Amino acid sequence: MLPRRAPAWAAAIVGLALTAFVAAAVGWKPSAAEALPARLSDAEFWSLIEEFSEPNGSFRSDNLLSNEVWMQTVIPDLTQVARRGRIYMGVGPEQNFTYIAALEPKMAFIVDVRRGNLDLHLMYKALFELSADRAEFVSRLFSRPRPDGLSNASSADDIFAAVGALEGSPALFDANLRAILDRYATHGQPLAPEDRAGLEYVYRAFFEFGPSIQYSSTSRYTSRGLFGGRGQPTYADLMTATDADSTPRSFLATEDRFAFVKTLESHNLLVPVVGNFAGPRALRAIGAYLKRRSAVVSAFYLSNVEQYLRQDGLWSSFCGNAAALPFDDSSVFIRSVRGGRTGARFGFGLNSQLGRMATDIGACAP
Repeated sequence: MLPRRAPAWAAAIVGLALTAFVAAAVGWKPSAAEALPARLSDAEFWSLIEEFSEPNGSFRSDNLLSNEVWMQTVIPDLTQVARRGRIYMGVGPEQNFTYIAALEPKMAFIVDVRRGNLDLHLMYKALFELSADRAEFVSRLFSRPRPDGLSNASSADDIFAAVGALEGSPALFDANLRAILDRYATHGQPLAPEDRAGLEYVYRAFFEFGPSIQYSSTSRYTSRGLFGGRGQPTYADLMTATDADSTPRSFLATEDRFAFVKTLESHNLLVPVVGNFAGPRALRAIGAYLKRRSAVVSAFYLSNVEQYLRQDGLWSSFCGNAAALPFDDSSVFIRSVRGGRTGARFGFGLNSQLGRMATDIGACAP
């Protein structure tokens, strides 16, 4: 049931309070406090996940990968506006790695309503740590043998063409899955049974569908045609895509981009959190943690979550949560919107768009 609409006078009071809160946030000055960590211990990493996370929620799909093939087009503007070396926040799967590689934050938080997204990122974390380079990472991700002839100079096109030409190996899948799970046991943090099962489900999907996996590959809706895979980009398409000037910017485009994300993951500084953007804990807990450490959010990737918050009557709660984050005039939201650039193959036209956090939150009346 949707919440009852507040009377106009109440909304006005809440709006004024939120505006004042935003003004205070934009003018927020760091005080003497703890510094951001250069790395988190394993115990600290898991403690943040448990402390910040909310109960598991649901979404209409597994969302194992993005369907936003044009997401790189915003990166040139993003890197001109948002400051590097700050905090990155996002939602969803692998597209976050590409934005992280562009902005090189000191720390990142991925907040998603589904615990399945946390399991997906736990899989990625282990694969980054286990893989020496991009070719090994892609081979492990899809349980394919590493092709001969690939080097640090190989393009993403070269890597995916070579890996895509090979069949998946059940033996490699079993060995890699054991290595992933052993990685957490070695760190003294064996996964709970539900997370082991969730991680195995995710990893098996990448093995079964290979580099041709799409947003809807595992969706129960595909057979009923509600949103099938036709016209959606594959994983290979997303990793070999470019910006509007044909410059490749995915996190697998170059060895340096991959290495940055690998280091962040290896230092436990990419923290996946289960949480609703309008929920009572996740965003506010992250905001309090960052403010104690004099940190500022550089960019917050929202995908198209805002449309669901509006539909569910949760918009004002999200506005308040967003206003509780530390941001300044250079901080930006990254949104996915429909329309604009399309292509003969990918006709659904999901595009990225930037918005200033200070401006958007200031106008975010309940």
